[in-house]
Amino acid sequence: MSLRSKDLTGLKDLSTDDINLIIETAAGFKDVLGRDIKKVPALRGRTTVNLFYEPSTRTRTSFELAAKRLSTDVINVSVSTSSVVKGETLKDTARTIEALGADFIVVRHACSGAAHFLADNLGSSVINAGDGTNEHPTQALLDIFTIKEKKGSVAGLKVAIVGDILHSRVAKSNIYGLTKLGAEIKLIGPPTLVPLCFGDLGPSVYYDMDEGLKDADIVMTLRIQSERQGKGFFPSTDEYFKNWGLTSKRLLKAKEDVMVMHPGPMNRGVEISSDVADGERSVILEQVTNGLAVRMAVLYLLSGAKQ
Repeated sequence: MSLRSKDLTGLKDLSTDDINLIIETAAGFKDVLGRDIKKVPALRGRTTVNLFYEPSTRTRTSFELAAKRLSTDVINVSVSTSSVVKGETLKDTARTIEALGADFIVVRHACSGAAHFLADNLGSSVINAGDGTNEHPTQALLDIFTIKEKKGSVAGLKVAIVGDILHSRVAKSNIYGLTKLGAEIKLIGPPTLVPLCFGDLGPSVYYDMDEGLKDADIVMTLRIQSERQGKGFFPSTDEYFKNWGLTSKRLLKAKEDVMVMHPGPMNRGVEISSDVADGERSVILEQVTNGLAVRMAVLYLLSGAKQ
């Protein structure tokens, strides 16, 4: 089986069937990761190139390990030491990489739409590892995988996403994906970071943390993205934590079996307290583990779509 497209650029245009196929395939690969020998020859002879124009630890490492577990050759392109610094365009850089035999190009870029642009101009499979404030599809897919693994189903769950919705590509991909699977999304944060227009996508918007957390099955806190914000979205990080930080006391407003998530990296004491991040309700590290299985599934399924 394979995906309908040779690329994964976002969840906005991905069908429910495609999302479910990725999740089901990832479950099989997670079983592989539990074996003594964690490598399979599924994509032997293929080449994956990680083209990251922005810093990343979790996503890049996860894609690298996923590709290696599938027996592909992996190349990490350091943009700071590449021809990009000489003025080479994104398109020319990617086409050069493709000409060298890349089957998969995993791209992270500061400009929204960069992955779609490359997908339209390349024969290689393009995987969006985050484009500007647009989408981060594999992060949302691993979040969905984790939710289904723990809760059994996504349909009917109330998912509260807290924080910098305006600048978050993770939030947007999760809104698209979780809504398609039948979840009820609640967005929580200051008015400057959660504009009412997000309600047009389906979620309900809350500016009061306690009210928004009521009856939540899942609470997903987001990193405050200072590098994208500039200044003036809230008075201070102390003020933010006071009003919208996730604490043990606040978590009591949610359901008793609530699950706590965070895409990372975390700013402890700003978005989330350490006791919650490390507590029994947290699945943050499990998200990281599941991300490896999900990215293996994406690479494997895209390889079939390309044939």
